[in-house]
Amino acid sequence: MTKTIPAYQRIKNAILDNIHSGKWQAGNAISTEMALAEEFGVSRMTVNRALKELSEERVLERRQGSGTFVAQQQFNHTFVEVRNIAEDLKSANRDYEAQVVSKRAITADMLDDELRRKFGIDEGSAPILAHANDSDTAVLYEVKIIHFADGQPIQFEERWVDAKKVPKFIDQDFSVVNTSDYLIAKSPLERGSYTIRALAAPDEIARFLQIAPQSPTLVLRRQTYSAGQVVTFVKMWHAGDRYQFSGEL
Repeated sequence: MTKTIPAYQRIKNAILDNIHSGKWQAGNAISTEMALAEEFGVSRMTVNRALKELSEERVLERRQGSGTFVAQQQFNHTFVEVRNIAEDLKSANRDYEAQVVSKRAITADMLDDELRRKFGIDEGSAPILAHANDSDTAVLYEVKIIHFADGQPIQFEERWVDAKKVPKFIDQDFSVVNTSDYLIAKSPLERGSYTIRALAAPDEIARFLQIAPQSPTLVLRRQTYSAGQVVTFVKMWHAGDRYQFSGEL
């Protein structure tokens, strides 16, 4: 059975949709609690919960006596440091090249459990379809890219992006445009989380990295957030004998 989306979550989703579509921009006042309560047919207490959660997520700013406003996002590249492999290799005086293996739109019925979990897309939370062809609507974009250094594959990138938040993502030529740079420009990142694991290379990954199957790889998995929601999830596979991670404390 299809689960019913809680009223406060429907209000949150509607507010975020208005922000991402540009209807409400940073600094703009949003509808009043009373107006939202009437629009969604709920109590002001329910509206208050939605606004409170969005304020805690730094999407909205509530000003006593003035109303609720879209927060001025002070996000920048240094708050969430996202490495650009193209720039890293070029700064090391190495020739860089990117080869796009595939690009595709992913619809709700194509999602696996991992992607549903990462993007907070619950099977029961999908909207009721008004038309049969609405099932063809993309919820995520997927791109797979091989990054080369001096003609040798050094990283294989698998990336998924929220199609609604970054609708032009799929149209880019990622042999020229870096995925991370494009996302930062279009949807400034507020925070992120990542893990790095040593894994044996599956056959497909081994083929792309030109290594033997089951060879050691370093896999960086990262999800980054904008306006309180995951905007992209990426897996970056690196041949273990060609790549290392380093930093400063």
